Amino acid sequence: MKLGAIFPITEIGTDPVVIRDYAQAIEDIGYDHLVVFDHVLGADPSKHELWGPYTHEFQFHEPFVLMGYLAAVTQKIELATGIVIAPQRQTALLAKQAAEVDVLSGGRLRLGIGIGWNQVEYQALGQDFSTRGRRVEEQIELLRQLWSNELVTFEGKWDTIIDAGINPLPVQQPLPIWMGGWADPMIRRIARIGDGWFAFFKPDDTGKHLIGKLRQYAEEADRDPADIGIEAWITVNNADIQAGWNQKPEDMLLRSADEWCEEIAAWQDLGATHLACWTMYGGLSSDQHIDVARRFKEAVDSM
Repeated sequence: MKLGAIFPITEIGTDPVVIRDYAQAIEDIGYDHLVVFDHVLGADPSKHELWGPYTHEFQFHEPFVLMGYLAAVTQKIELATGIVIAPQRQTALLAKQAAEVDVLSGGRLRLGIGIGWNQVEYQALGQDFSTRGRRVEEQIELLRQLWSNELVTFEGKWDTIIDAGINPLPVQQPLPIWMGGWADPMIRRIARIGDGWFAFFKPDDTGKHLIGKLRQYAEEADRDPADIGIEAWITVNNADIQAGWNQKPEDMLLRSADEWCEEIAAWQDLGATHLACWTMYGGLSSDQHIDVARRFKEAVDSM
């Protein structure tokens, strides 16, 4: 399995030196990839009904600008978006930004996309929240065309391009597209057209059921399930990655290395191809994020 770290985007702050030192430390420890989250706007939960984990109080760096910086201060670690909310963005601009990161990093981008949950963010960006699932499928088709062709003619429901293209094209042809989410339509979409799945759940009975669905749907789409990557995120503490602002104080306590390894082994049994170490929600400093990530890597290596 490939081993990554979740960039602690909500906790690392804004000092570019701290950000550089963290990324370089993760690479030096031996991690294969670094996962960066995305939100353009946060909303006030006292004014909006938010079922997702983040509010306006959580800090988010813009992922493509951040990864352009990370590309310059690292040498080999893969940079993955986990996930960019594609339907609230202009597709051609998304294609351009992703291609640029891939070029500047020498072919190190893995583009994770999803449809999101924050209707306030969609409204502010001038996009329709209710059509996001249907739109993302059209976007994936267009993204792949833009990344692979000098000129594109495309007439869809949401996007129209006539004899135009991005330049430069990405190093990878085409860029890998992974998706996140666990709703049945998303699992079917990943099985049909995705390169991989960010699995935001535990390797329990529910997780086994969802993985089984992915494999069933892939076979129904005449695809080999083994061709679809699966990345699991393992929290170093008792935190629930979906809880966010509803996290309980006791969930901040670190788990033991034995508990980490037990969960890692469960994901191995389910066929995960990638794992990522989640160190957020523990009130850690940047140095402590690095230290815990080092201990997590040592635990994995000892298995």
